[in-house]
Order: sequence, then structure tokens, then C-alpha cells
Amino acid sequence: MALKGIRIIEMAGLAPAPFCGMLLADFGASVVRVDRTGIDPNGDCLARGKRSISVNLKTKQGASIIKRLCSNADVLLDPFRAGAMEKLGLGPRTMLDLNPRLIYARLTGYGQTGKWNRAAGHDINYLAMSGVLSFLGRYKQKPTPPINLAADFAGGGITCAYGILLALLERHNTGKGQVIDSAMVDGAAYASTFLFASKASPIYGRSLWGEERGKNFLDSGAPFYDCYETSDGKFMSVGALEPNFYSQLLQGLDLDIDSQPPQNDRKYWPEMKEKFTKIFGSRTRDEWCNIFQNLDACVAPVLEDNEVGNWSINSERKVFFTNSDGKQMPSPAPRMHGKSNLPEHTKQELVCGLHTKEILLENGFESKEIEDLLQNDVVSQTTVKSSL
Repeated sequence: MALKGIRIIEMAGLAPAPFCGMLLADFGASVVRVDRTGIDPNGDCLARGKRSISVNLKTKQGASIIKRLCSNADVLLDPFRAGAMEKLGLGPRTMLDLNPRLIYARLTGYGQTGKWNRAAGHDINYLAMSGVLSFLGRYKQKPTPPINLAADFAGGGITCAYGILLALLERHNTGKGQVIDSAMVDGAAYASTFLFASKASPIYGRSLWGEERGKNFLDSGAPFYDCYETSDGKFMSVGALEPNFYSQLLQGLDLDIDSQPPQNDRKYWPEMKEKFTKIFGSRTRDEWCNIFQNLDACVAPVLEDNEVGNWSINSERKVFFTNSDGKQMPSPAPRMHGKSNLPEHTKQELVCGLHTKEILLENGFESKEIEDLLQNDVVSQTTVKSSL
């Protein structure tokens, strides 16, 4: 595995940081999640491949444990608001003095600097502040967030993991650690560079984003870039932007191209959208799949979560796998040549404190010392009872 031997301490947090840790664990990193004692472990479904230690961070001894763990670690993943780790005595200056090779990755919404650095927020707020949310939505409707994918995961978890890999590469060259300031506002904006860069760029003589939201090429304004409901209540996606794909789309819809208005003349778009809606609504999704399977029209079914794994392309490439709990999950990506794309560990959830003693022993704690920590509620060890 590409990251085998890399040791990561992940302070337990919400979606973006756990996802970042899971990405690294999927490719071989050893990830220890630090949970607070007395906290309900439910809710983190991104714990695949990790181990857990429960520590009372409000005690000096608890903070000392984190320091000892990080003295042997490569990465510390901090998901808290700016200043929180400093209050615990675990800020970057302290930790890098203890371990100059440590990569201290800080993942927040608004970053470590500026007057918003300690403000509360969620994906929708970060996406709004990045300017990206203003692009998303249909005509004359309010902006629509894409669940919490764009800021939490694209701008947060993935971007932070990318930063960690860059810091590991830099450390390989310099021998020195690094502090990473990964903000979801920054990351969401950066991931959306194309949206900003293409606003003034012409395509077929027109700007991609020159009109109001929902009236452009890629935001449901164009009839040839949208989703259409079929007669069985399912949907087909259409992305026939280029003229050659558009002609294939019309062929599949049994429309004579010479009898239709010019593809990119916007005044005809509402008329063509109504026409496409009526035609797609006349057949089932499977019937449309059969019609378009031999046409290069950029038309594909909108698959639902309970069917994606068995669909031919996903099945052939093992895009999904069944984990140890019997749940269907996306496989790690990208693929490494000659390597399996299935994770070594497949259980998605993790019980808090399940590996506390094991982790402490690995980091040089003596058995008597561990028992004292347990007795004084500095750490806790969870025992999972057999269901047999």
C-alpha cells in the first residue's frame, strides 16, 4: 500500500476530517482516532481502517498522552476551530518542538486567520462564502446546495488529504514537518476554479455563465444538459453539449435534426426542453437505455443507490464493494496499477476506545501506567461483547 508506515493521529471530529483520515487509511496509513471519554461513538460512519483510543483531553495527563502519541507520528489531524488545540496545550508550536518532522494538518471552515476563524458553520455556509453556491440552482429558484459534498468533502476532506501528501513529499526533501491550514471556504473555491475561469470564456460563441442562474449551458438552462423523467418515474441524464453528440441525441429521440432550431440559440431552449420532456416521458428508463446504448450521445440513466453496484460498468470495475456489515460502499479511488482497489479493512464504524490499551502499549506505556490512567478516568477502554 502506498502509505504503509505513515502514522496518523486523527482528533475525532465531523465529516470532513474523518473522510480525510479514511482516504489515507484506505491507502495503507495507520490511523488512530482520538475520541473523548464518555462520548457516544455513534455518528462517524467514515472510520474504515482506523483504531480508536479514548482520552480525557480536559486533564493534563490526557494532553500528555497526545504528545507522546504525536512524538512517534507523522501526521496530526486537527478538526477543531482555531485556537482549540492551543487551549489544550497541543498547538502546532508545542507539537513541532516535540517532533520537528510532524505534519500538523488543521481542517476548519474559515481557516486559522481572519475575523471569521472561530465562527461556527456548515457546508452550506462555506459554499455560500466561497461564491460557489450562487452558481447552483434552477432558473428563478433559490440556490440549491449539493447536499454537503462540495465544501465538506471536495473542499475539506479531499483537499486536506492532498495537502498532507504534499507535506509528506516536502518533508522527504527537507526533513522538516509542516503546518497545513486547510479551510473549506478556500478548498471549495479552489475546486470550483473552472466555474470562475469559464464565466467569461466563450463556448460556441457564448459565455458558459453569462446569464442568470439556471439559464446557462451547464446549470439546467440548456435542454441538452439536464435530467428528464421517464414514464416509470425514473430519470435519464443528458449531456449532449457538442454538436456531434447533440445529433446523436436527436436521433435517439427520433427527431429530424434539419427540422429542429439551432442547438445553441437560447430563445428556443424552453421550447426544446418541453419537447424533450414529453418524449422522455413516453418510455421507461430501461427502454431509453436500450435506445441509447449504441448511440454516442452522452445520455445515461440516473442510477439509484440500491442499484448502482449491480449496473454493468460499476460491476465490471468494482466501483462498489460490500463491507463487513453487508452495506454497499464506494471503493477507494484512484486505482494503483497492479493493486486491488478494495480496502484492507471494510467496517465503516468504530467503537470509541476499542483499542486504547493496545495503542498505549505500542507507544511505550507500561501496563501499570495504563491501569493507573484507566483508574483515574484519563483514558477508557471499551470491550465489545461477542454476540454468539
